[in-house]
Amino acid sequence: MLAAVFDGPGEMEVREVDTPEVGAGEVLVAVGANTVCGTDVRILRGEKTGGVRPPTILGHEFAGHVAAVGEGVKGYEVGTTVAMAPIVPCRRCFYCQHDMENVCENRRGMGEEIDGGLSQYVRVPAEAVDAGCLFVASGDLPPEQLALAEPLSCCVYGQRRSRVGLDDTVVVMGGGPIGFFHVQLALLAGAKTVIVSEPSASRREFAKGLGAQIAVDPTSGDLPGVVAEATGGLGADVVILCIGLPALVNQSFELARKGGRVNVFAGPSGGGRAEIASGLIHYDELEITGSTGSRRSDYGVALGLIESRRVKVDGMLTHRFPLEETVEAIDLAASGEGIKVAVMP
Repeated sequence: MLAAVFDGPGEMEVREVDTPEVGAGEVLVAVGANTVCGTDVRILRGEKTGGVRPPTILGHEFAGHVAAVGEGVKGYEVGTTVAMAPIVPCRRCFYCQHDMENVCENRRGMGEEIDGGLSQYVRVPAEAVDAGCLFVASGDLPPEQLALAEPLSCCVYGQRRSRVGLDDTVVVMGGGPIGFFHVQLALLAGAKTVIVSEPSASRREFAKGLGAQIAVDPTSGDLPGVVAEATGGLGADVVILCIGLPALVNQSFELARKGGRVNVFAGPSGGGRAEIASGLIHYDELEITGSTGSRRSDYGVALGLIESRRVKVDGMLTHRFPLEETVEAIDLAASGEGIKVAVMP
């Protein structure tokens, strides 16, 4: 089969590799689509090294159909449409036992420790099948839409951490795919006003098309002034930081009202250090949370939101590439030219 093999920082080659054979308890998935994530970009650049073991096949946002099942596998028939939650938890450590399997001490990830979806076929290990990481999906939607259940699941988890609720004013900092998911989830949760901060005019318009009432260019507009005007001078109930720029962390604090909630959602670039005004946390009684990855329960919710069309994903898929052009697909995703890029094996 063909696969995009990561051989080390800056080194990726689409080449012939052995098609995996399934053992007891395993499932072989014929990949229909794998959407490109910023994590794939960081791995290829050498900015993320933890857990990645070259040579490996990248890709953790994928969907397809069952091609073969191993002995003892139940609930999956050949031809069934499936999508996968890529974090395989141990289900035994402290964090797994306290509903924090996304930070499992022994977690293994598809596209990192385990060969992922940038290939014609992917073998789902027995522990992942047993844990229920492989979800049966509706065959009514194309695989590239189903693949977006993974990034959406991370946003579902981030929304739970942010506790967006009825009548809230929510500021989403960043108009990329993650920001667009947060816009839609905040509105579904009952937010009164969603404000998006994004330099790109086309992305601001896209956010408004999804229901954001206000979209601001932070490089030329007065974002704090806009938030103050929209909230009667109080500040936002919730601020979600969807850009991995540490310099924006303190600004997100400044946009929140007293008692407001700030979720540092995006993984930080560089060393990840930010200079913050700690007095804002103390005197304004801010609640600061982080969120990373998602749990199987969040993935199930996300898949259901896509299948029911309550979250719109079709317009976010701007580019599709064949597997042979995986490197070009990742380069395009890194450029920010598209919104979401899919590789179609």
